[in-house]
Amino acid sequence: MAASSASPLIVRLVSASVAIANRAGSIIRKIMKDGSLNIVQKGGEGIFDPQTEADRRAQHCIVASLMTRFPGITVIGEEELEKEKMEDRQVEMGDSQEVLAVECPPQYQDVDLKDVVVWVDPVDGTTEYTQGFLDHVTVLIGVAVKGIAVAGVIHQPYFNYKTSPVEEQGRTMWGILGLGGFGFEHKESTKRVITTTRSHLTEDVQKTIDAMKPDEILRVGGAGHKVIQLLDGTASAYIFASRGCKKWDTCAPEAILHAVGGRLTDCHNKSYIYHKDVEHQNTGGVIAAYSNHQFYVERVPMSIREKLPTQTGSAE
Repeated sequence: MAASSASPLIVRLVSASVAIANRAGSIIRKIMKDGSLNIVQKGGEGIFDPQTEADRRAQHCIVASLMTRFPGITVIGEEELEKEKMEDRQVEMGDSQEVLAVECPPQYQDVDLKDVVVWVDPVDGTTEYTQGFLDHVTVLIGVAVKGIAVAGVIHQPYFNYKTSPVEEQGRTMWGILGLGGFGFEHKESTKRVITTTRSHLTEDVQKTIDAMKPDEILRVGGAGHKVIQLLDGTASAYIFASRGCKKWDTCAPEAILHAVGGRLTDCHNKSYIYHKDVEHQNTGGVIAAYSNHQFYVERVPMSIREKLPTQTGSAE
């Protein structure tokens, strides 16, 4: 059932995004099942940065669905794709009745479409997807208003894939600032567990983690998966003192984490900006935590901070 036009834009957008992310997850699972990954390399010489058929088809579905349902909306996706390949059969017109039933926070009841930017990572954790670490894979749809990440959807196509039949696989988390987060149950970690990159570990990243004296370090793929670990309580903090990740990696996770009281910033404790013209790379690294965020920020070595420029500009 299509969302009522009387519902505020943000509610309609998140409702649609939940259904669209679920559809993208189905596409991702089918391509893996069929064995037709069709991998190409996006990176330069010596850089492993794969793009698969799942990245391409999932992004086509997400972008075409959003642009069909919200004409004029600004959508920025990770993959550079040809617009003419957005086929009508990939358009998802469904909605999440759970989202439609909520009351929109007052500050977002009159959002104008021109102030909205949607950041999309169709397959966050592509490297892990190609290597069989399927539980690391997520679909990310983040909604920014006037440069601030205010809502997000994270879909895990392979949640419980080792123990559940295909029709029961996958889960979707979503959140809106001022409303909260849904689709997960948080359990506070009793130890200081840090989650960090699996494939882009550097000396500076390791030095930063060591300064925090963790009880345990988890090395996993995907920014979405790392923030899920914070939401689930598997990890205490997500630390990445490097320029590696992009706005489409952090917009949705940041919005959900902030909606439940957590924080995601750069290594200077500055929030990221998500305007349509902003630099795509997160130059200041990532420090994220469900609680005690300041503890982790304060322990980033000054020598590391000096190498990571904070983002210029500000949200309106």
